[in-house]
Amino acid sequence: MPDDNQPRAEVFEPGVSYVRGWNDARSAARELAEELRLLGLEDDFAYLQGDVSMMGTGFVRLGKVMAETGTRFADLLALGLCVEIADLPCAEEPTHIDQSGSG
Repeated sequence: MPDDNQPRAEVFEPGVSYVRGWNDARSAARELAEELRLLGLEDDFAYLQGDVSMMGTGFVRLGKVMAETGTRFADLLALGLCVEIADLPCAEEPTHIDQSGSG
């Protein structure tokens, strides 16, 4: 059933680069699909696709996913962030802790 609050796709604004936004979104969706495939999650994101807004902004639709897939995906994102943080130069600096108890 169409969403009455969204403009129809036939209503284009002059000067908006819909093709560029859509192409960017398709490329991002393909890249994400490849990463999901490497993680063994490609079947869990069967509705993944690139799309474009009425303003010409590309975006990626993940589609409907099961709750456990969302939890696993969130865990993998958090793990990835931890790995990136561990690779930051400041992560290698020793932490100076006052062990005298004086604060």
